[in-house]
Amino acid sequence: MHWADFAAQTLSQRGDKHIIASGITPSGEFHIGHLREILTGDMVTRACKNAGMDAEFVFIVDSADPLRKVYPFLSDEYEQYIGCALATIPAPDENGKPGNDGRNYAEHFLEPFLAALEQIDVRPRIIDNYTSYANGEFAEKSRIACEHSEQIREIIERVSSRELAPDWFPYNPYGHNGSLDGVTVTGFESPYVYWTQDGKPGKSDINKAEGKLPWRIDWPAKWGWIGVTCEPFGKDHGAAGGSYATGKEISVLFGDNPPHPLVYEWISLKGQGAMSSSTGNTIGPLEALELVPPEILRYLIASTKPKKAITFDAGMSLVELADEYERLLSRELSTEMSDESLSRRQKVALEDAEGALRMSKIGNSSSSSVSFRHLAMLAQVKSDQEIIQSHGSDIVDKLARMRNWIEGAHFPRELRISVRDEKMAGLDSEICHALKNSLGDCDWNSKAIGDAISSCFKHNEISPKEGYRNLYLAILGVDKGPRLAPILSELEQIRVLDLLG
Repeated sequence: MHWADFAAQTLSQRGDKHIIASGITPSGEFHIGHLREILTGDMVTRACKNAGMDAEFVFIVDSADPLRKVYPFLSDEYEQYIGCALATIPAPDENGKPGNDGRNYAEHFLEPFLAALEQIDVRPRIIDNYTSYANGEFAEKSRIACEHSEQIREIIERVSSRELAPDWFPYNPYGHNGSLDGVTVTGFESPYVYWTQDGKPGKSDINKAEGKLPWRIDWPAKWGWIGVTCEPFGKDHGAAGGSYATGKEISVLFGDNPPHPLVYEWISLKGQGAMSSSTGNTIGPLEALELVPPEILRYLIASTKPKKAITFDAGMSLVELADEYERLLSRELSTEMSDESLSRRQKVALEDAEGALRMSKIGNSSSSSVSFRHLAMLAQVKSDQEIIQSHGSDIVDKLARMRNWIEGAHFPRELRISVRDEKMAGLDSEICHALKNSLGDCDWNSKAIGDAISSCFKHNEISPKEGYRNLYLAILGVDKGPRLAPILSELEQIRVLDLLG
């Protein structure tokens, strides 16, 4: 059973109606590491619906969270906004300075991420946290938290094994300057939390967005008022003493049933470690979608169990991932699964493959007329018009992404090719002459060309190593590279023969 189907089966024991949630603080650029959480939630929602359950996927934007520091991509002018809610501070302009286009900080980073989700066929209900506080949706949980501050303190200190500050309070008011920093709570009388900032008193109404719950309380509060029954989250939250462990007990204090946890591992960049918005060590979802069809990114998550780490590489690993997906797409999995002679291990592998394919598909996506790897070669030896004429207009979008990949920094050197325009001097004339004769007499397709090359080496007693070296040099100007037969078959035969001298 695919991991998403297993999660849906587990959820079915809680009932037939489910809300699966994902939440992110828009403090910087979103990256494909964030896609693991949101795609995990989307796939569990799909699996629940496939099993006949009433399931909804919600995406919570934690815009009430404060700006914690001036990140490297921001100007020093953002120092004045530290501690302020992301929904209340201006979006950065192209120079990292506070802009004046009317958008807030959270919207600036959220908009391109939502555009990426559209492409990848994820359409959750968006819940804005700051708006939810303003609408009073946190009010009841905030009241309970404030009235039971000592019980919540005991839960957090016992479960997390850390001591809270003497003046800690389970509600953080925004001060006179709009910041949470430097605010000390002095009392609570519903619906007001009383406080001082720099010696000046103030009060915040818990029915409005005049403060927020600290993260370890805000999270279970959301579970309650939204009705969340399942939420994927990173391994840091799922660790012993982490925010899920404290959240479970606080959720019960609120009178709710904690959601089913689904812990996932990080996605890291090959050779660069875990992705981080604050350090800039990222590849954004839109950037990734400029290189590869959305089905392939979905497959990256669908084909890997949540607790297994993923190393993302926009080079050769991307080609291998696309190869794997395309091979799977071309198989008749239902026919294979009906084979009664299969071992249990083989059946499990087929069920996983079928589930991964089902979770990766967008609409009625089917096998393309040309593979991702082959298109990488075609785009380097032919014009767009030639490729579209041969393979149809349905390849236009895929070809545009391929052009971006080839022209960018991530395209692997081992796939990069450039066909020569004129003959190369200094080649072995006897080898080139023999190859020219063999290739001049064969049918012009990949298999026939490959057979002709092998036959030429055998009948003329040419070392394959030396033969291929001369052939690669003659056509591509390098002594090795991608498989030659498919490349030659896409070139005009007369051009290949001319390059052989």
